Amino acid sequence: MPALLSTSPETGAKSILRGLSRSFHHRDYRLFFSGQFISLIGTWMQQTAQSWLVFRLTGSSLELGLVGFAGQFPIFLLAIFGGVMADRLNRRSVLVGTQAASMIQAALLAWLTLAGHIQVWQIMVLAAFLGVVNAVDIPTRQSFVVELVGKEDLHNAIALNSSMFNSARILGPSVAGILLAAVGEGWCFSINAVSYLAVIYCLLRMGVPARAPARAGVSLREHLREGFTYAWRTREVRTILLLLAVSSIIGMSYVVLMPVFAEQVLHSGPRGLGLLMAATGCGSLVGALVLAARQESRGIGRFAYFGMLSFGGSLVLFAFSANLWLSSLLLVPVGFSMIVSMAAANTMLQTLCPDELRGRVMALYSMVFMGMAPFGALLSGSLAHLFGAPATVAAGGVACIVVLGLFGRRLLTL
Repeated sequence: MPALLSTSPETGAKSILRGLSRSFHHRDYRLFFSGQFISLIGTWMQQTAQSWLVFRLTGSSLELGLVGFAGQFPIFLLAIFGGVMADRLNRRSVLVGTQAASMIQAALLAWLTLAGHIQVWQIMVLAAFLGVVNAVDIPTRQSFVVELVGKEDLHNAIALNSSMFNSARILGPSVAGILLAAVGEGWCFSINAVSYLAVIYCLLRMGVPARAPARAGVSLREHLREGFTYAWRTREVRTILLLLAVSSIIGMSYVVLMPVFAEQVLHSGPRGLGLLMAATGCGSLVGALVLAARQESRGIGRFAYFGMLSFGGSLVLFAFSANLWLSSLLLVPVGFSMIVSMAAANTMLQTLCPDELRGRVMALYSMVFMGMAPFGALLSGSLAHLFGAPATVAAGGVACIVVLGLFGRRLLTL
């Protein structure tokens, strides 16, 4: 017994480390992870700086909501076509194209801002352009992961992607907060433009084997019909997508109002905005690592259910805080709960769907998770304009809990 006690902690630590790093045994996934991580830091810097720029120019929460709507509405309209492209074309080549287009968008935003010509309508147009690019990029990137690691390590890779996303979510806004105060928004956009070179380089270095092409002679309309029919007729997939859509509209849009909280509620300026965003990212990172350490995907539906429940409750508590440090602390469980529920939903969808429909199913995931967000951004911006940001966020948290109670119990049995 003493020998067992002395070796168990070390054995347990090694087991956890092996569980966390399984996907890194694949060379192409290591390249994918490193390139995306650098690029995502720049993306979060741009998102934070863009929100601050809009609020600085207008002082309006409604304008923040409109810019958020312009950036994400194209995903709702076009993601399913991006999913068809992901199932019909070489996914790596598609990703190289989307990353190059995103780099051009960031460079234009940087040039207009540094030249002093930037106006809100230009930000909206460029945000909408990036939304069109993301409508292709997101489902392609989501469905590309299985080609890098195989199905046996898929749930680990999805969780690691979430940890990468949220590590960048910590670093990007923190750096952006410093740069915003020191040199302004334009340099944040410039750094983001350069960061895309890293992911393009890593994609070109990969040796991903050619994937079997889509069935010859099948029309675009038939591909679209197959995707929608599968999602509607598969009860588990339909349930997950419904809950994601509702939570995206009424809960996730709290991010749009962060500049309002930083400036008007917490009186902390751009540095406070960076701290709030980084706190959410810290919680999300911990949640992603908890999921990555799991050895299997069985029982992950419970993670989705209780994660969504905790997310709604944490939002309500955050809404009533008027202290910067307390608000930052309360955003940690918000981020943790959000990423646990979203990554668990992603894992369940990718585990359930057949390979030949993966791009279209992940397109539907993108449509309901990110594509519905512009409606939430517009709604939250409008409600915050009328009733204030705290009341709007609190109502969103309560609504998440109510909807989960009505429709979410199915998750417990998945």
